[in-house]
Amino acid sequence: MAKSGKNRDPNEQAPETALRLLARREHSRLELTMKLRQRRVDNEVIETVLDDFEKQGWLDDDRFAEVFVRQRMDAGYGPLKILADLQQRGVSGTPPALAAVPDSHWSEMATRLRERRFGLSDIFDDWAERQRQGGFLARRGFSGEHVERALAAVRESSA
Repeated sequence: MAKSGKNRDPNEQAPETALRLLARREHSRLELTMKLRQRRVDNEVIETVLDDFEKQGWLDDDRFAEVFVRQRMDAGYGPLKILADLQQRGVSGTPPALAAVPDSHWSEMATRLRERRFGLSDIFDDWAERQRQGGFLARRGFSGEHVERALAAVRESSA
């Protein structure tokens, strides 16, 4: 009789499914909405369940954003990539956790990432290498200013 759970109406299972997903990790409201839609739950049921979860404090986009920012920073991503990823997940605006990080920290982070990936060689006159390393940092979500500071800081420290 274990299969009886599989035959139940997805609308009846929506709260259990959403709670199980939240138990694994934080989700944004948009992420949970999409995952429940994939399980063929009606939109009205989704809205009701997620509204209830927000009232209970189980679902919170601000908390999700804070955790997400921390995880992405630890993984070596810059502010532009983190912000874009948050927007894709339905979090609009710049969350306080991201806004609180000073610009100098992003430059230091880009420099450490460059050092770990490429070393600290002087590439001031090697435009192809500067482009390659700068492109890597830009794809990781660092601004042009952060990239330039990372490239310049390394050049100064290796002299």
